[in-house]
Amino acid sequence: MKEPVLIQGGMGTAVSNWTLARTVSKLGQLGVVSGTGIDMVLARRLQEGDPEGHLRRAMKQFPCQKMVDEILELYFIAGGKKAEDPYRRVPMHSDKTSIDVWKLTVVANFVEVFLAKEGHDGLVGINYLEKIQTPLLPSLYGAMLADVDYVLMGAGIPRAVPGILDNLAEHKVVTQKLYVDGATSEDVYEITFDPKQIMPEKRDHLKRPKFIAIVSSYTLALTLAKKSTGLVNGFVIELPVAGGHNAPPRGGLNLDENGEPIYGDRDQVDLKKIREIGLPFWMAGSYDTHEKLKEAQAMGAQGVQIGTAFAYCRESGLTSELKAQVIEKVKAGEIEVFTDPKASSSGYPFKVVKLEDTLSEEELFENRPRICDVGFLRTAYKKENGTLGFRCPGEPVDTY
Repeated sequence: MKEPVLIQGGMGTAVSNWTLARTVSKLGQLGVVSGTGIDMVLARRLQEGDPEGHLRRAMKQFPCQKMVDEILELYFIAGGKKAEDPYRRVPMHSDKTSIDVWKLTVVANFVEVFLAKEGHDGLVGINYLEKIQTPLLPSLYGAMLADVDYVLMGAGIPRAVPGILDNLAEHKVVTQKLYVDGATSEDVYEITFDPKQIMPEKRDHLKRPKFIAIVSSYTLALTLAKKSTGLVNGFVIELPVAGGHNAPPRGGLNLDENGEPIYGDRDQVDLKKIREIGLPFWMAGSYDTHEKLKEAQAMGAQGVQIGTAFAYCRESGLTSELKAQVIEKVKAGEIEVFTDPKASSSGYPFKVVKLEDTLSEEELFENRPRICDVGFLRTAYKKENGTLGFRCPGEPVDTY
């Protein structure tokens, strides 16, 4: 498999949707869908009536139609729900996620990858956040059932994922260590996923997708290359100027006079050492022009990953009104982008575009209602009796 020169970044919940990824892949590069929250996305799209029939067309290709029928019965609304009616909620993932939610997660990841790959022979990847652990195992399995070519992961140290991919390719039981606040070295908290609980029928060996880790330092890249449970196939080297989430500054979070994180010499990536690892890598973070691509390749990179430019193209999942508003400000030279250390409930610094109707700092963090109704960024913690609880950054502070 020839490595792509350009990777279209995996952005947010349904921003990097199948339409965008399919378009990029048809043009010969690596289109990437976002796997974040995709079970909720599928459920809501079905409740909106799936007006063009794409989801149901893909679901017809899923290898277990009984599962599909159950999901359609629960979530599909012919003609779509009324605008004033709330969406039917998808139960939150945890260490004891129900089989029904696992099934929805498997099918949702299958559908997004299937649609991105439909009608061409180009490459398609899927992006996950290592920080969002509880839905990961069934998500990977669903994407692999759709023959996904690449898995890309950042926001953590995904050492276990390469081995998980190896085992899922053979439909084996897989286990993932769960990060738990308050746990000691003697505590063992894990999530176990058995594909046969989802689809008990014997199935052919699946293709093992290539695994690309998104990193911001040579140290992390070397750790993953040497200590992962399976083969790491390459790296995206993401610099602090990249859009979306950024790695926190090494050595602690200090803010400048504008309230943005200060990145220093320790945050510079030693590309000479990266090259010595011997795996292909792609540069990310303002490598969005022909000249910057050539610069990256001159430094030994296979190519570049681009996110923001794709977020504002016609095919992305952002609303057309928002795209137009930002693009006009860019053309006028009036755009302001702020690296906010608190905006994202992930805990990572996050790039925020400031528009006329952007909330003030007080409105964002003090006066907005706090509610946890999705739960993807809930954090596991050890209770006094040793069992697990889950805290959500969206909860009222006293509850948290």
